[in-house]
Amino acid sequence: MQEYRFQEIEQKWQAYWDAHKVFAAENDFSKPKFYALVEFPYPSGAGMHVGHIKAYSGLEVVSRKRRMQGYNVLFPIGFDAYGLPTENTAVKTGVHPRVVTDNNIKKFTQQLKRVGFSFDWSRVVDTTEEGYYKWTQWIFLKMFENGLVFRDKTSVNYCPSCKVVLSNEDSQGGKCDICHSDIVQKTKDVWYLRITQYADRLLQGLEKVDYLPNIKLQQENWIGKSTGAFVNFKIKEQDEQLRIYTTRPDTLYGVTFMVMAPEHPMIQKYRDSIANIAALDAYKEECAKKTEFERTQLVKDKTGVKIEGLTAVNPLTGKEIPIYISDYVMMGYGTGAIMAVPAHDTRDYDFAKKFGIDIIEVIKGGDISKEAYTGEGELVNSGELNGLTNKKDAIEKVLTVLERMGCGEAGVQYKMKDWAFNRQRYWGEPIPLVHCPHCGIVAVPYEELPLQLPPVENFEPGTDGESPLAKLDSFVNCTCPKCGGAAKRETDTMPQWAGSSWYFLRYCDPANDTCLADMDALKYWMPVDWYNGGMEHVTRHMIYSRFWHKFLYDIGAVPTDEPYAKRTAQGLILGPDGDKMSKSKGNVIDPNDVVDQYGADVLRMYVLFMGDYEKAAPWSDNSVKGCKRFADRIWAMQDLVIEGDTFRDVVKTAMHKTIRKVSEDIEHLKFNTAIAAMMALVNDLTATGAVTRAEYRTLLMLLNPFAPHMTEELFEMMGFGILNQQSWPEFDPALCVDDQVEIAVQVNGKLKCRMMIPNNAPQEEVLPAALAEAKVQEAIAGKTIRKQIYIPNKLVNIVAN
Repeated sequence: MQEYRFQEIEQKWQAYWDAHKVFAAENDFSKPKFYALVEFPYPSGAGMHVGHIKAYSGLEVVSRKRRMQGYNVLFPIGFDAYGLPTENTAVKTGVHPRVVTDNNIKKFTQQLKRVGFSFDWSRVVDTTEEGYYKWTQWIFLKMFENGLVFRDKTSVNYCPSCKVVLSNEDSQGGKCDICHSDIVQKTKDVWYLRITQYADRLLQGLEKVDYLPNIKLQQENWIGKSTGAFVNFKIKEQDEQLRIYTTRPDTLYGVTFMVMAPEHPMIQKYRDSIANIAALDAYKEECAKKTEFERTQLVKDKTGVKIEGLTAVNPLTGKEIPIYISDYVMMGYGTGAIMAVPAHDTRDYDFAKKFGIDIIEVIKGGDISKEAYTGEGELVNSGELNGLTNKKDAIEKVLTVLERMGCGEAGVQYKMKDWAFNRQRYWGEPIPLVHCPHCGIVAVPYEELPLQLPPVENFEPGTDGESPLAKLDSFVNCTCPKCGGAAKRETDTMPQWAGSSWYFLRYCDPANDTCLADMDALKYWMPVDWYNGGMEHVTRHMIYSRFWHKFLYDIGAVPTDEPYAKRTAQGLILGPDGDKMSKSKGNVIDPNDVVDQYGADVLRMYVLFMGDYEKAAPWSDNSVKGCKRFADRIWAMQDLVIEGDTFRDVVKTAMHKTIRKVSEDIEHLKFNTAIAAMMALVNDLTATGAVTRAEYRTLLMLLNPFAPHMTEELFEMMGFGILNQQSWPEFDPALCVDDQVEIAVQVNGKLKCRMMIPNNAPQEEVLPAALAEAKVQEAIAGKTIRKQIYIPNKLVNIVAN
């Protein structure tokens, strides 16, 4: 037996696959297709980590199996290469982001090929290439044309370190997603995409797709649809109404005060009538220094200022109620004002206690002298709602009251806000709009796309948060496409999410210069059959890309309403210490080191064998060595091969069961148990002292999606041909049935023992055998048997007393 020289063997087969374009998807639309999609990586300078290996290995295995099942497989890869990390590196090193990006992509490509992933390298996309972002800009202009792009002055999340405006999604917890610095509030003109117009359709679409339940739930929560009522409270001193939205209109009789956002326009409108306007201005100024996260935290001291000169009137009780401003109410949420029911809301209760405001119980069940009661119960002190105990009935009744009085109506609100779609940085897609003093905001003509990102030497953003492009007169100064007069270009760039919102479409036809992808190609390949990625991207990226796709469907640019038919997710690979990998903890595993020491096939097998694919699992060097020993055993089995083109009777059942087990486990992402089944089969085969050519051939084909280099080499050495051109093994269901099965035996529902019985044995044989078991005899001694229950092949339950 020749030595298993994995480095030579892996290089040989990677070169063969590359030269023969083995994994290139065909443009033969008559074949059954399978489109497998993984999240394309951000090409950082650090290169690939083991998380990338696990993320890609799942659909890698499925894709290799599908090819052997006769499918035309599209399994593409690309690079999501715009973004702050690259620009920050460029600022630090003085190397242009284009050069940084190209070097990083080259590094990633080498690493991905070294692991032997069966990507179609002829379809690689790079979001920073002009041929790609031309169509990103095209989609943006189509949205602009259709009224989905607008500009508004608003208080934004600003990172002083990155010098960039961030969306709420990119600054969760009051921290910048990129550098983790604290963010501050800044007033700025912001471009938005009207994603909220698609909120209902994004929710409805979840009913048509096969996503993991947790993924669906996270998207539903992110969109955050709520039903309730809009209610108008009259302002006593003015001919004005303060409009609020509430999900609990049934508690309106308990409203004892209202709270406005400090930025509410009504304050500015009636500032001359407000006696303490200076105090309100000072408080508003303090709020401007706080992040949205700081303002909306539940556990913090309640602050606020009562407005002297504006008083609300409860529309149902006619009582006058004070209006306060407080930092926890935001203009960007709801109507910028809330009604407060302190008896039944913890935050309102704390606020009322601090400011000495009335607390009126309207739901029985708690002790409001001690705390707010937030449970359900009978309505009291609530006029015609008194006595109702069902929340739904109470809400329906109060809605009829509000509509009858003309002061409110049923309404719907969403937690999801319109998408802040601009960044004040250089390394991003230029926004193809022009500011004309005569014509307003004008779109760059489609025929002038792509609007190219100009080369610059200074990538530093301005101290006032302006884009570096704003300093470039040759870029900024232009002529208006409408009137031909002097105009200025938009200098903000698109966020990193732009390029990843449609990349799956470009893979279908990556070189097309006349449209984003040929419609025939889109009709054949779309939707994506199976998308796998991290749980961290199931909200932002997936919701953004589903929004873009639905818009493109509406304008006839794509043939499907949903982009992804199925979405799964892999768990994290933790450090050997069980913690999340990080450089600071020194627990990061470099996949290149594993490939150097054990080979790519061992790395591939290990990341799938280490535990449930969908759950987090710690790295274990001992288990890596275990996978290496398994690879060595497979290699050594060539010495046991004997002639024979069939499975021997002694292992026939084991062979067919393993084929079924591996085939089914791959489809359910149960890769660890699939590998375990092959390990058990190797034990069964080697225990006989020999293995026929048919048995070895089948074993190599089953293992090929997991360890393609070694199995291809052995397949060739045995004279079987080229493995990836073979058909996936099939099993005989009749040979997968066990002769005997284990069943549970219970007495009065409690397990007493287990016993082996012939498969599908009749009740007349099983019940006497169960009664004869010693532990059963012991349990029923001195009792009368009342009933005997038999569930075939599962359990016997004897009821006795």
